[in-house]
This record gives sequence, structure tokens and C-alpha cells, in this order.
Amino acid sequence: MIEATAFQNTRIPLNNGIGHIPALGFGTLIPDPATTITATREAVKAGFRHFDCAERYRNEPEVAQGLQMGITATGIKREDIFVTTKLWNTNHRPERVGPAFEASRARLKVDYVDLYLSHTPFAFQPGDEQDPRDEKGDIIYDHGITLLDTWRAMESLVDQGKCHAIGLSDVSLKELLPVYESARIKPAAVQVESHPYLPETKLLKYCNEKGIVLLAFAPLGHGIRPGPLEDAVILAVAERMGKTPAQVLLAWAVQRGTALLTTPKTAARAQENFDISALPQDAFDQINSIQTRERYNAVVKTGSPGFIPRGH
Repeated sequence: MIEATAFQNTRIPLNNGIGHIPALGFGTLIPDPATTITATREAVKAGFRHFDCAERYRNEPEVAQGLQMGITATGIKREDIFVTTKLWNTNHRPERVGPAFEASRARLKVDYVDLYLSHTPFAFQPGDEQDPRDEKGDIIYDHGITLLDTWRAMESLVDQGKCHAIGLSDVSLKELLPVYESARIKPAAVQVESHPYLPETKLLKYCNEKGIVLLAFAPLGHGIRPGPLEDAVILAVAERMGKTPAQVLLAWAVQRGTALLTTPKTAARAQENFDISALPQDAFDQINSIQTRERYNAVVKTGSPGFIPRGH
């Protein structure tokens, strides 16, 4: 059940029994360091309270700086901010999980992480090179480790009190099932690409049944045009409500019970993305009836994120 005092402040309870995740989240995949700092600061000021990070983004120190600036400007506390970060593919071996987590925690300058995710279900060759490739340019995978092996090591981080919840990212229902069934500490969240062109209906149904939060990235279709932002149904709903297409897409994501990540890079865009309101039921149903199907990030097939340029 979604709890909310105002629609844009919707918070979804986690299955660990000790926390809630703000439905509106700020994604920090921003290549430019200076923009990372200012965008993060402005997101805090606009009202965002969930910040999604990753060691793979190589900007956790800048996120930390922006968060501190935003916290200072607004007078809120660390406890008011929900921080997510992710374990990269080259650190899937159990002995590498703890050090990788501690490195992220230090870069983010936090005593604890609210949610720690396995970035993808794929294990890459361990080492400092985040994108290991062979002479043919193909990814070098680590076939000596399973996702469940990695999960066991992540569970120990919860035991130690260093992170409050753990989860998975870029997984299909097929990959989630065996982890959920075998896990001592159940996944609290699953982060996947999701928007009206990729609603992930079966995965969302399973997550709802198990009390897992589905955390949608690219809820605007990654801004790709033509895409959801230019869909005729979305445009019609936006005109009818006096909202932008982006606001309609974000509202739809929250209204169907998911949390989401969006990455506004300016103060004005942050305000726009935060200023959402519930859709009329018939408009919500119209968006649900969209038949176009398209995935914009092939990370679920390879483990190599499609939105991160190689070499970054």
C-alpha cells in the first residue's frame, strides 16, 4: 500500500520493516562532475529525497558534495535522505563485496546506505578495470561466481548494520525468482527499465505479491525521441491536465505503485519533475492500454549499461 501525504511525497514501505523509499527518486548518472554537484543540490532543494548512485557512475564524491550542499540549504537531516548505491559487476566475488561497499560508503560520506543493489546479475572479470574486454572487444565474464554467491555476501552487510536493505538491478523475473526463493534476507527492491513502452507488468505483479519495490529507471524513455514523451496518448493527457508529458509519465509510474528515477539537470527541470499530481482514472487506464513495446537499454542481456559511454 502506498503511503502519501501529498502525491509527489509518496513513500513506499520496504519489506525490511524499518523504512520507506520515496517514490520520486533522483538518478545520478551524469557524466559531468560539476553538473552532478549542482543537479544533486537542486534536486534536494526541489524536494527529492531519494538519490540513486553507483560505483560504476564514477561520481559518488560529487553526489556527496551536492547532497551536503542541498542538506545545508534546506535544513533537512541525513536521515531525511534515502541513499541507494550499487555493486559493480567486477566486484561480484564475495571477498570483493565488502571492500566495494565500504569504498562507495566512504565516497558518499555516509555512515550507512539505505539500499545497496547488485548493479546487474552479470559477474565480470574481477579487477580495477570496470569494463574488461578481450582482444576481440568482447566482455570478459567471470563464470566462477553466481548471483546467489554475491547475494550472500550482500546479506552480511545488512547483518553488520551498514546498509538497511539490499536488492537487485537489471534483472528479469527469471533471475529474481531463484534469488528470492533462496535468500535469507529477501530483496527489498528491484531496479529495472520501465515506462509505458516497457511496463514490466509480470515483474511488477510478482514484486507486489512479495512486498518488493519495483524501482523504474528511464521512466521517460531516457528522453529518446520518438518515444513515450511524444506518444499521442501521453500528449493528449498532458494537454488535458495542463501538465508536461514528463509530468504525466512520472505520475503514471507513481500511480501504478512503482518508485522511479529521473535525472533533471537544472533547477527548473527538477521543479517540473517534482511537481506531479495524480492522474484521473480514465487517463491512467488509457496509458495502461498503450501497445507500443520498446526497450532502450540492453543491459539485461549483457551486463554492460547502454546509457554509460564505454571508457567512462
